[in-house]
Amino acid sequence: MTSSSSSELASSELELSSGPLDEPEIDDPEDIAPDDVEMSLFDHLEELRLRIFYALAAMGVGIVISFFRVNDIVRVLEGPARGAKLIQQSPGEYFFVSLKVAAYSGILAATPFVVYQIVRFVLPGLTVRERRFLGPIVLGSTVLFLAGLFFAYVALIPAALTFFISYGADVVEQLWSIDRYFEFVLLLMFSTGLAFQVPVIQMLLGLVGIVNSAQMLQGWRYVILAAAILGAVLTPSTDPLTQSLLAGAVTGLYFSGIGLVKLLGR
Repeated sequence: MTSSSSSELASSELELSSGPLDEPEIDDPEDIAPDDVEMSLFDHLEELRLRIFYALAAMGVGIVISFFRVNDIVRVLEGPARGAKLIQQSPGEYFFVSLKVAAYSGILAATPFVVYQIVRFVLPGLTVRERRFLGPIVLGSTVLFLAGLFFAYVALIPAALTFFISYGADVVEQLWSIDRYFEFVLLLMFSTGLAFQVPVIQMLLGLVGIVNSAQMLQGWRYVILAAAILGAVLTPSTDPLTQSLLAGAVTGLYFSGIGLVKLLGR
């Protein structure tokens, strides 16, 4: 009896002593996702389908509203084409141009709502630490995209058009297809807006630890070469002035991004 009681007592003491060691360690509060709930694959797909539906609906509404105001939008986009006359070369050409302009404008107008839907979809799975950077990254990306559109409208497009108008002014009359003109303007504006996302990409790479600011600075020669190639690829015109302006802007944004990554301590 005594040996049995002693063994039971020893085993109970062993369980008590080993119990706290088996408890899971408390996670860092910064690494906890407050709204994270367990969902099945079907629930995730349903949530994704709902967010895509809302985003597409917002784009559709934006396109319809833009189509009813398309003449005003066209007048604004015609601003840089001073010294040239835009003509309609075939029946219905301006109608299809109106659809294209309305589509671009509607998507641009719906972009904040689309970004909101993306944030709503990924937010439950983000930790407190990750949420801290979400707002600045989304806001910075939006501001940079709009800055790219503005830069293309006030600098790149006038520079390119001035080059083309002055180049053949003494030989040919400047009569441009309205479809080709708006294809040039819209493509240049949106490609410039995308090119202005370079600092955001650098911040993301720095935050996840892929590269740091010192490594980014070491590769400045390759960045200048890549910016020149990017300027040649993204600009629909072939004039060196437009390509140089875009390449210079991308290079300046890259070095600004290095400074931001440095401020983050990366």
